[in-house]
Amino acid sequence: MNEAPLLISLSSFGAAEVRRHGQLWFTRLAAEAGADGVEVRGELLTNAAAELDALADATLQLGLTTVYSSPEGLFAADGTLDDAALDRALAAAARLQAPRLKMSIGGYGAASRSASAEALPALRLRLQQAEGIELVIENDQTPTAGTVRALVPFFEAAADAALPLPMVFDMGNWHWLGECPLQAAQALASRVGYVHCKGVQRLPAKWVAVPLADSAAPWRTLIDAMPRGVPWAIEYPLIGDDLLAVTRTQVDLLRALSRSL
Repeated sequence: MNEAPLLISLSSFGAAEVRRHGQLWFTRLAAEAGADGVEVRGELLTNAAAELDALADATLQLGLTTVYSSPEGLFAADGTLDDAALDRALAAAARLQAPRLKMSIGGYGAASRSASAEALPALRLRLQQAEGIELVIENDQTPTAGTVRALVPFFEAAADAALPLPMVFDMGNWHWLGECPLQAAQALASRVGYVHCKGVQRLPAKWVAVPLADSAAPWRTLIDAMPRGVPWAIEYPLIGDDLLAVTRTQVDLLRALSRSL
């Protein structure tokens, strides 16, 4: 049995609520609900330095693992490595004492691939200097950083540069870009080191995130395609009058699913 560590992305509680109560409050709720860790969201920090310090103390006391999610891309819009964004993200992850930093590839594209011989070794050196922090790459909801066509060349170039970065496979984000998640899993599952569990439903004008049990997508097939034992994170809305009970129910459901594999 390879039970996956189970985290909660703090964005699951809703941006407005998280900004109102703070990520520390929801981190404590996540721990009480039985989660093994939390994903701290950079875009939801209102006083980054103070909050990250408090979160570092709290997660240490609560025995939680942490991921720092940067809202910035690894590459700038012109295709160059965004050193400033990387430095900001690594500094925040270090302040949080998070062993894992999540970013998208941002504007990585044809221009980046022609310059990979310099950019990726530089990235490897920068990550070696940031001891104890692993960079993981997520498929987001943008065409430049969320499609199979965009991601496969990046992971191949990174591997060629002796920089085998793990992937964060967001099960739901593919739908926002018209991608087939099953084809994405076929192309990328071997690189996955972290999974965002997210169901989806289609409304008349948009896709929305929902719990896996309510999903219109083949989530069980996707889960089966993922490597065993890698961390999972809840990244769908956790809402209810008794928020602790709602959260605990979802944690228990995913933990039972993990144990059944």
